[in-house]
Amino acid sequence: MPDIDTVVDTAAGPLNAILCTPEGPARGGLVLSDGSGPADRHAWQGVPEWLAARGIASLRHDKPGCGGSPGDWRAQTFADRAAEAIAALAVLRKQAGVERAGLIGYSQGGWVSLLAAVSVPDHVDFVITLGGPFVGVEEQERTLLARVMRRHGLPEESVAAGLAWADERAARLAAGEDPAQVHAEQARHAGDDWAAIVCDRPYDTPEELGFFARMLPFDPGAALPFLPCPLMAFFGADDEHVPVERSLSVLGERLPGRYRGSNGVAVLPGVGHMLYPVPPRDDMSLFAQLSPGFLPLLGAFLDRVAPDHP
Repeated sequence: MPDIDTVVDTAAGPLNAILCTPEGPARGGLVLSDGSGPADRHAWQGVPEWLAARGIASLRHDKPGCGGSPGDWRAQTFADRAAEAIAALAVLRKQAGVERAGLIGYSQGGWVSLLAAVSVPDHVDFVITLGGPFVGVEEQERTLLARVMRRHGLPEESVAAGLAWADERAARLAAGEDPAQVHAEQARHAGDDWAAIVCDRPYDTPEELGFFARMLPFDPGAALPFLPCPLMAFFGADDEHVPVERSLSVLGERLPGRYRGSNGVAVLPGVGHMLYPVPPRDDMSLFAQLSPGFLPLLGAFLDRVAPDHP
């Protein structure tokens, strides 16, 4: 299962990447798409090797500005990230010699994978999402902020005030207001008891507010009916970040039926957003703490969409 250093040429420049291949011929391939925030090609510990042992080649790459790669992920749109995923698929197919290849993305990477598949339908053979919401960006973030404020014991009037600013901030950014101006205005809330949550990362710099503004128009529910390939969606039952019940409802209403025999949805008990317990243990690798149901279900889906003998 050798790792091969390679690059993915993108609009941001050549992104450093790692190709992980099986010992023998690969029966399929996956591009691994990271979630929000900075991330480099050394993420996804244990997963590429697990895939390779089952005949699946994988490619993971830096985000722009991470891991020594050029660019700045905060300057991107979802369309930019989707284009990167498609470029990475081309590198994977060429260098690993695979025909059937798809995208797997955790959290925000699930949105990116869905958008890439819808944008270039002839290039993506299957999509896997891990903790990827199927509601819009504003609803997902609002759900998270409310849950975190309540977990920290803030009174309901403080929760309401924090959400009121979150709503105002999103509306102003969606209307095209300069993120630097919104950030400056946000400073007046520094003394409020909810500010450490609502105004913290990823809302604490003009650059990240700008990135949030560019995310706001994306609606995964609107894209879902146009998905041209099978989908496997994983959720953690204890996920604080994602409105799981709402996501399941959207999937039930909008997931195309033409791949009914191949699509899958799994809600895994006892795990959170990244499919391991919250908080994770610090004496074990995160890979070892993944839900015991995750890898068997992932393997079964890959057996269906990328069989040894198509």
